[in-house]
Amino acid sequence: MTDRQALTRRAPAKLNLALAVGPPRESDGLHPIASWMATIDLCDTVTIRRLGEGEPSRFEIGWAPHSLRPTPIDWPIERDLAVCAVRALEAKASNPLPVAMRIEKNIPVGAGLGGGSSDTAAALLGMRELFMLEITDERLAMIAHGLGSDIPFFLCEGAALVTGLGDEIERTPPIIDPGVIALFVPPFGCVTGAVYRAFDAIEQDEFRADLAARLAREAVVRNGDCFNDLASAAERVEPALAEFRARIEASASVRVHITGSGSAMFVLCEDRAEGERVIESARRYAGSVAGVVTSFAS
Repeated sequence: MTDRQALTRRAPAKLNLALAVGPPRESDGLHPIASWMATIDLCDTVTIRRLGEGEPSRFEIGWAPHSLRPTPIDWPIERDLAVCAVRALEAKASNPLPVAMRIEKNIPVGAGLGGGSSDTAAALLGMRELFMLEITDERLAMIAHGLGSDIPFFLCEGAALVTGLGDEIERTPPIIDPGVIALFVPPFGCVTGAVYRAFDAIEQDEFRADLAARLAREAVVRNGDCFNDLASAAERVEPALAEFRARIEASASVRVHITGSGSAMFVLCEDRAEGERVIESARRYAGSVAGVVTSFAS
């Protein structure tokens, strides 16, 4: 054990700068992907405090002040993936690891920003550090993948090429001349399962895994290169998403990208002044869409 009694870890959101999705596998219906993903400065925080031996663990999730889109925390706490991470480590350690854990959320739910997955990765890393658990990075990644497909990516900040079912992670160079991001969150989320079902109902082009890999390894982010194979499906599931995207594009004369399975959207900007201009234009013409200027996290 360590004398340290508590720690706080940031849990950053992510953007899919390029997302290629393949057809579902015959064996299990899951979709292989190839995605250039990068963490951004918008983040949740996960605070973990060790409790005394024999004390029951306590878990709490709440919204940070001034969050972009706070929504009810209406799922059972024991089903939260970060709590499942604690239980998985207890099973690995073969004994209880009593903690008080609080997750303070800034990342909207159902936005395609990976908030729940990032919280879970932060919980895994924090528990390993706080209890000095002898678990290798490789084993921790296996535990992470068993909890959810995006979680292994969040075990490190920065950019990566994510392939397979989200379990194959190739860390890629930092983004060159990244600029800033104007991030938008509509007043609704998208259900990932529904988006994938809609994706399967749409006639698809080729699986552009090689293109996603090339962009990730070049590490140069350009508006014209970003793509997302789930964007049309997300707009089919939530038609208002297409309307919001069109309004922002028309108001600011920019190209707007959807991240993951939606509903969050982003615009790549040269600097903060441009990002704030895009946000202000969207507020005037796009109605109830929340926006913030953020940056890539290294």
